[in-house]
Amino acid sequence: MVGYNDPKTGWWMGSPGNSVLPTPIRIATYALSPNRQRPFAGAFHAAIYNTFRRCRHQVLYVVPPFLVAYAAMSWANERNEYLNSKHGRRESAE
Repeated sequence: MVGYNDPKTGWWMGSPGNSVLPTPIRIATYALSPNRQRPFAGAFHAAIYNTFRRCRHQVLYVVPPFLVAYAAMSWANERNEYLNSKHGRRESAE
């Protein structure tokens, strides 16, 4: 192997057509032991408040249709009971 010093890129090992970078030195790596990690840290607390926030923002989209449906079903049940009573049958017969 022939080495040469290139002022632009630094020291290279190998011939110019077959260049190889030198092995890097002084690279620091850090690791955390698996038993020291907390993958669900704060998940329960965040889930409660995040669920409350999401529900609070969806109330105006969900509740009004249910109120309208409840009012319509209530009216339909009352009307059905009236039409099947004596007074309702007498009114529809006329």
